[in-house]
Order: sequence, then structure tokens, then C-alpha cells
Amino acid sequence: MEHIKNKTLIITGASQGIGEATARLFAKLGANVALIARSEEKIKKISTDINLNGGTSIAIKCDVSSPDEVKNAIKMTLKSYNAIDILIGNAGVINPIQNIADMAVSDFEKVIDVNIKGVWYGIKAVLPHMKNGGTIITIGSGAASNALEGWSHYCTSKAAVHHLNSCLDLEMRKDLIRALVLSPGTVATEMQKIIKKSGVNPVSKMNWSDHISPDWVAKCLLWMCSDQADEYLGKVVSLREEKIRQKIGFL
Repeated sequence: MEHIKNKTLIITGASQGIGEATARLFAKLGANVALIARSEEKIKKISTDINLNGGTSIAIKCDVSSPDEVKNAIKMTLKSYNAIDILIGNAGVINPIQNIADMAVSDFEKVIDVNIKGVWYGIKAVLPHMKNGGTIITIGSGAASNALEGWSHYCTSKAAVHHLNSCLDLEMRKDLIRALVLSPGTVATEMQKIIKKSGVNPVSKMNWSDHISPDWVAKCLLWMCSDQADEYLGKVVSLREEKIRQKIGFL
């Protein structure tokens, strides 16, 4: 995967699941990786392991709901690598899973702050540093177009970032910014454990074996960073679709 070698990737929500798997894969293939998450201890451990195994990475503690912390994370990445080629907005939360009538305003706001504002802050901060083009991928969800009980905050946030991606593509494709969304389906991560525990809506009834591995998602993101995915610019790539799995080589 020569298109990744020596490129600089920033990935949010890098302390576990999709973020960790993606950081490890991209670093293994020669990318410079900036792992961003609130869990400083976790990302430092992952970064150390990556570097001990021949990769190049840094760990930056950052709450994506804070525009100042996001700006600082970008500044620190540039200080280390002097470039930003790829941004993957992966950080996301779903807790608490509750019906609208029972949900506190502060809980709704927390999800919006991370899942929408956090994505926008990241995009806003990296654009000035992608003068020669770049790739911006946001992790979306089928929840963007399918209402689910107890997920009003999450469904709303994912619908928003799907449209945000379309706007980004409309405004920035002329500047060689590749904007895409990945809807990965259900993935075997900590979020699925939270969903399972809630017992709310059909997703919580799924067996663990029904969920795909974060490694699959990482490989899909790798493919999306190549020109092979250019037909999906401004659109949503759904890993549930057989044709997408075929393109990546899963089938």
C-alpha cells in the first residue's frame, strides 16, 4: 500500500476499537500516525507498542469536543511530522441509551458535542494544512438513516455528519480534498457492549459473533484513502454492501 507510506494520519478515538486497529495498520504500512483520544494512558501504551515494532506514532491527549484542544492536537502533529495528509474522525459516544422523554439535556448535548462538533472542529483545524490536498474520512452509521429507539442523540449526530461530509466535498473537492463517510455496520467494540447492556432496540439483541472485527474497518479505511475509492467522494461507503467487501478483498 504505497499510497500510505510516509503519509501523516490523524485519527481520533484512537484508544480502542476502530481507532486502535486503524492506527496499528497504517503505522505498519509506513504512515506517521497521531493517535488522539481522551484516554492518555491507553494511547501512550498503543503508541509505544507501535514504535517498538518499527512504526512511527505519537499520542496526543485531546477531548474533541473542545475546539482549543483540537487545535493544539493539530499543532503538535505538525510539530512532529510537518504535514497532515489524512484525518479520520472516529471519536464517538452513544451513552446514555434512553428514550427522549427520559434523557437529560446535558446527555443529549454531550453526544452532539463529541459526534458532530468534534468532527467539525477536526475538519476546520486541518483544512489550512492540506494545501496540496488530503483525505478526510468520518465514521458514520446506518443509524443516520434508520431511527432506533433510545438512540435519538446518536441517530441525529450521524445524520448530521453524513450531510457535513457532503458539504465538505461540495466546497473542497476543487482543492483536492477527498471527503468520504464510512458506515461500517456493527463492529465488535466497547460501544457494542454498552448497546448490549442497554437491552434497548434490536441492535442490543445481536450476538457478539454477528459484529465484524475492527480490523475489517481498518482495511476498509485504508482502501478509502486510495484513488480506488474516488467514485465515493462526498458519499457514504457502506461496509455492509457486498460490492464494497468485494472491492476491498473480503469476498
